[in-house]
Amino acid sequence: MHQPDEGALRSLLAASHRLPPDKVAATVASHIDAAGMTDSVLCLVDLDQRLLIPLAPDGEGSPPPVDIETSDAGWAFRTEQVVAVRQGDGAGTRLWVPLMDGAERLGVLGAVVEVDGEEARSRLSALASVAAAMVVSKSAYGDNLVMARRLRDMDLAAELRWSNLPPLTFTNDRVAISGLLEPAYEIAGDAFDYAVNGELVHVAIIDAMGHGLEASRMANLALAGYRHSRRRGLDLLATFKAIDEVVADQFGPERYVTGQLAQLDLGAGRLKWVNAGHPRPLLFRHGHVVGDLAGETSLPLGLGDVPAETAQVSLEPGDLVLFMTDGVLEARSPQGQLFGRARLEGLLTEAVAGGEVPSEIMRKLCHSVLDHQRGRLQDDATLLLVIWKGPPG
Repeated sequence: MHQPDEGALRSLLAASHRLPPDKVAATVASHIDAAGMTDSVLCLVDLDQRLLIPLAPDGEGSPPPVDIETSDAGWAFRTEQVVAVRQGDGAGTRLWVPLMDGAERLGVLGAVVEVDGEEARSRLSALASVAAAMVVSKSAYGDNLVMARRLRDMDLAAELRWSNLPPLTFTNDRVAISGLLEPAYEIAGDAFDYAVNGELVHVAIIDAMGHGLEASRMANLALAGYRHSRRRGLDLLATFKAIDEVVADQFGPERYVTGQLAQLDLGAGRLKWVNAGHPRPLLFRHGHVVGDLAGETSLPLGLGDVPAETAQVSLEPGDLVLFMTDGVLEARSPQGQLFGRARLEGLLTEAVAGGEVPSEIMRKLCHSVLDHQRGRLQDDATLLLVIWKGPPG
C-alpha cells in the first residue's frame, strides 16, 4: 500500500505552528504544489451548509461559491468520499477530498493530479487532514477563516450562540452524534451540547423562551450550567435542578428554558433522559421510526423547584434517537401547513435508507424545515441525532 508523502506532511505541520489565519490557504497550496499536484483550491462550507467557499491563496480574487447540491466538490462534501473528475485534453484528474476534522465537515480540498490512483488520493487526503486541523486551530486566533464562512451579517444573538456550540459532529466505533440549527445567522434561544466521557455519553438540547439577545443569553447560561454540573459529576436529576435554579435566579420566574438532558451508556446501550417541557425524541430502528420515546414531561427549567423524573430505554445496535426543538415540528409554510412529525419521520426514513452519513442527515432535515417556510423561520429549529452503534466488538 502506498503511503502519503511524509516529507510534505512534516513540512506542512512545521509551517503551521506560527502561521496566522490569513496564510492558511496559501501555505496549504504551496505544499500541495511541492507534493506534485497543481491547481489546488481550499473550500470552506458556509454556515447554512449550502455552498462551498473557495479561499484565494493571495487573499484576493476568490472564485465564486460552489453549490453543494449540484457540484463534484459538493458530492465529496456530502458523501465524505474522494471524487475524481477527468480533465479535458489529457490534463490529468481533479480530485476532491473532504476537509474534515475528525467527523466535523469543514469543506473540501481539490487538486489536479497527473495520474489518479491510490497513492495520489492518499497523499491529498493526508494533506487535507492537516489542512482541516489548521483551519480549526487557526480560527481561534483571528477572524479571517471565520468570516470566510459567512455570506451575510450575523446578529449579536447568533454570535453568542455559535461561540458556545461544540463541534457539530462526532463519531467513533461506538456512537455518532450530529447536530445542526437554523436560522444560522439569527439563531438565538436554541442550543445543544454533548460530551463523550469514556463509556458515558452526555447530550443536551435546549430552547430558551423568546427571541434575540435575551434568549441567547439565557441559552448560554443553561449550557454553562449543564457543563458545570456535568463536570462536577452530578447525575441527571441533580443537573436538572442546578440549571433550574440558576436560570430562575438570573432571569426570574417569568423566563424559562425547555429541553432534554440525556446520558447514554455505551456498554449497555441504556439511554436515560429528563424531559423539561420539550417535544419527545424519535426512536428509529431497523429502517423505520418506532415512535416517540415514552417518559414523563416536567415543567420547563427556570420556574424554580421544578420536579422531574428520569426515563430510560434500552437501545439496540444501530438505533437512532432524534432530539428536536419545537421550531422543527411547528414550522409553518406560507400556506399555514405545519411541518409536523409525519413529515419529519418520512424524511428521516428516506435519508437513512439512502445511506447518508449523520451530518448529511442533519443537513437535509434542517434544510427541509427551512425550505418548508421558504427560508423565513418563525422560531429557531434545532435537531440533534444520536446513533448507538453497539457494545465493544
